[in-house]
Amino acid sequence: MKRTAFIAIVGRPNVGKSTLLNSILGEKVAIVSKKPQTTRNRITGIHTVGEDQYIFLDTPGIHKPRTKLGDFMVKTTAQTLSGVDSAILVTEAREEVGDIEAQIISKFKSEGIRAILVINKIDTVRKENIARTIASYAGAYDFEAIIPVAAKSGKGVDTVLSECEKLLRESEWFFPEDIATDQPEKQVAAEIIREKLLRSLDEEIPHGTAVTIEEWKEKRGTVSIRAEIYCEKASHKGIIIGKGAATIKRIGTYAREDLEKMLDAKVFLDLYVRVKENWRDSDFNISNFGYKEEE
Repeated sequence: MKRTAFIAIVGRPNVGKSTLLNSILGEKVAIVSKKPQTTRNRITGIHTVGEDQYIFLDTPGIHKPRTKLGDFMVKTTAQTLSGVDSAILVTEAREEVGDIEAQIISKFKSEGIRAILVINKIDTVRKENIARTIASYAGAYDFEAIIPVAAKSGKGVDTVLSECEKLLRESEWFFPEDIATDQPEKQVAAEIIREKLLRSLDEEIPHGTAVTIEEWKEKRGTVSIRAEIYCEKASHKGIIIGKGAATIKRIGTYAREDLEKMLDAKVFLDLYVRVKENWRDSDFNISNFGYKEEE
């Protein structure tokens, strides 16, 4: 008897939603960084075990948007919650339920969503803070389970998956059993490059970047990729390239390492930097860079 469930992973920015997804899957399908608002699109992670298929929907962090791109990200999360009957709310050990979490819980109530609470980063706080967080959330919603975890190290992740098993229902699978995500390789490649930008650049600059794959050639165990990095200001272009092209070379080296692991092939990567002023407030550019609403 085959079973499945669509499970949204939601929460505020930078609480570790993508790290949790990658840890559950045992491989990297969502980029991660210490900077908030890393995830922009909804990302599907697929975990198939025996007769069971878990379909996790990693969503952008809910925040107060300042650009049209931000509006798109928040809308993406809301639409995802409206289309599922189960979810994982990821938070940190905050002693009281925050405004954003209260907003998500309100959505759970209105949509009748069965939800698991995951309290992440427990390795960075005191046990008494975790206990008070559990008590606060237990009084706010009838969660199926409340699970403290350290997603980065994998502690508690098996328990999350065990609780997710209770959310499964009898159904034919929606995806083949041998895939971990429905994202095209080019999209994953673009996101890997953007992750290296987030990790290599400071402050606001990486949030104003987008990456497109302009050329992809495969031949005899090698993949040649030409990617374009877009930023919002000419001054940002110089910072991304760096003195003597040192920064762009470092970004390319880090990206190439991940791409070779993903593709199991030798990768030749060429990066180009372009300026597209205020693209985050342009509906055309947002769509053109791949941030499109689900149909």
